[in-house]
Amino acid sequence: MELHRDSPIGVFDSGVGGLTVLDECLASLPAEDFVYFGDTAFFPYGERTADELRDRSLKIVDWLLGQNVKLVVVACNSATAAALDYLQTQREVSIIGVMAPEAHAAVQASRSRRIGLLATEATVSSGSYERMVHAHDAGAEVTSVACPELAPAIQNGDEFDADLLELVRDYAAPLREADVDTAILGCTHYPMIERLLRRTLPGVALISSGVEIAREVRETLERKELLRAWGREGEYRFACSGDPAAFVESGSRFLQMPLGEVAQIDLDAVAAT
Repeated sequence: MELHRDSPIGVFDSGVGGLTVLDECLASLPAEDFVYFGDTAFFPYGERTADELRDRSLKIVDWLLGQNVKLVVVACNSATAAALDYLQTQREVSIIGVMAPEAHAAVQASRSRRIGLLATEATVSSGSYERMVHAHDAGAEVTSVACPELAPAIQNGDEFDADLLELVRDYAAPLREADVDTAILGCTHYPMIERLLRRTLPGVALISSGVEIAREVRETLERKELLRAWGREGEYRFACSGDPAAFVESGSRFLQMPLGEVAQIDLDAVAAT
């Protein structure tokens, strides 16, 4: 397939959490255009099987390819764990996931070689982070904690009250007990409560995907000679599979900028045609 440097970059997530990745990309690649898809009708991905995530992710990639994107960012840890390798074998466009850059950054940041992971059940059960960390440091100890209630609480805009604080404390407790000095935020929703996590895990380096992914996107585009020239302000547009109004409400809170009109896409109908 023929790619053009003036084409947009596609980004997708199970909901609005991937906007934390998009935010870093917008800052680091200001001349680029972006198309973001939030699969809110299928949220949360952490409860889905690997087969479901592979099938759903391929449908989203195909929709993004229909928008003529030059590169796809899987801004969801669960989808990356379950589907990234599969997607890369099925389509010719470059597809980047959020996990490998985080694992590498965590190994580089840790002095004690004790690394924690907070993630969805699907991501933890896949064992992907442990394999990636050990590929960089076979002797590192990884303490993984599944947090099934955390992403839904953040996506739904739950108040930063005592209940959320207690939830975060419960999930962070095994990391404190393991005396980790570095923790991977293995879901793109989690940076939205980074300040709360920093108070709960004092002195622990928190690794999130946004900055690392933005760097990898830039390097990939440069290598393929697809990086758009500076001197213009890039554009962005959004689509979702669920209620557009709900996406705008939660998405504008995540991105802290206006989203404009959000298109609602029926992926099954698109796939059928």
